Amino acid sequence: MPRLLTWVLVLFILVGGIDEASAQCAMCRAVLESEASGQAAKGINNGIVYLMIFPYLLVGAVGYAVYKLRRSKG
Repeated sequence: MPRLLTWVLVLFILVGGIDEASAQCAMCRAVLESEASGQAAKGINNGIVYLMIFPYLLVGAVGYAVYKLRRSKG
C-alpha cells in the first residue's frame, strides 16, 4: 500500500507541475512576446509540452516491458 501511495503522489506532483511549465527558447519567446494576443505563444508552449511527453512515455513503456520480462523469469 505505501508503494501505491508513493506512485500516486509522484503522479500528482508531475501532473500538477505541467500548468507551470514554460518551455520556450529565448528566440521563440522574443518573437512571440511581440504578438499582442498571446495565442501563438500559448500554442507553442502547448506543442512543446506535448512533444516532451512522448520520450517519457517511451521510456516508461520500455521500463514496463523489462519489468514484466524480469518478473516472468523469476
